Amino acid sequence: MIKVAICGYGNLGKGVEKALSNPANQDMELVAIFTRRDPLTISTASGVKVISIDKIEDYTDEIDVVILCGGSAKDLPEQGPEIASMFNTVDSFDTHAKIPEYFKEMDEASYCAETVSIISVGWDQGMFSIARAYAEAILPTGSTYTFWGKGVSQGHSDAIRKIDGVKDAKQYTIPIESAIEDVRAGKNPELTTREKHLRDCYVVAEEGADLDRIEKEIKEMPNYFADYDTTVQFISEAELKKNHSAMPHGGFVIRSGNTGDNKQIIEYSLKLESNPEFTGSILVAYARAACYLADKGDCGAKTVFDIPPSLLTAEPTADLMKRLL
Repeated sequence: MIKVAICGYGNLGKGVEKALSNPANQDMELVAIFTRRDPLTISTASGVKVISIDKIEDYTDEIDVVILCGGSAKDLPEQGPEIASMFNTVDSFDTHAKIPEYFKEMDEASYCAETVSIISVGWDQGMFSIARAYAEAILPTGSTYTFWGKGVSQGHSDAIRKIDGVKDAKQYTIPIESAIEDVRAGKNPELTTREKHLRDCYVVAEEGADLDRIEKEIKEMPNYFADYDTTVQFISEAELKKNHSAMPHGGFVIRSGNTGDNKQIIEYSLKLESNPEFTGSILVAYARAACYLADKGDCGAKTVFDIPPSLLTAEPTADLMKRLL
């Protein structure tokens, strides 16, 4: 039985909790949830014990892997290396430009501690990353395009909520349909970041907050909004809850290439009713892989490119071969 802990009990942490309750994951057991909040204020769906993150080091003998569910903007860069120095970890760090830097820090921490840390696990980064890698290996001559949405980006929403004066926020990523149509037609257009997506932000501000400053900080935020046409709408908390409580997302990876004189197109797509629940399910699968690797004496940071599919499931490889190959 793999003993699992969750660090962070927001939308993603709750998605991981739900995934661990699935009978297909009966080889895994949720034993604790760690939080920065007062544990007495948190009620969990599973009834598992909630513990202050300040006490996490006291549980190294009780936990096989910690699934890190904090935000990429500020939480994971601090929590990731610290927790990887004590436990096997899996996270969904998704700040594209900073992944090499984050990988290096996680690799140093986990290598020294002889733990395994699998970083940037999710659907993008993650499943889409694998789709891009396979597609480019198969069609080395061509162009790769990734479109996200329409849907709620957890990472971008979290980044907005970190801005001073913001009480709550949701951010929608919206693909530009004309760009998708040109790619599917095999035109191989050269598209800038701004020509592929729009970003719509719905923000609940604290009473008396400087709305102009908040909007400016959002639109100029590097790695998140600066390269996109972004709209910001300030709404009430009631309106956000009524009209923006769902967490859908999805998108496409399209590889348009040639083999000789023939045009070939590969497309991988996702349509998700719940972004955090789907991401949570991926994290759980890779948590299993982290423990398998650690049991074999492996250590250091890994990405989805390093993990064979057979390590993601409890099903024996021989059965996978009969059923899926």
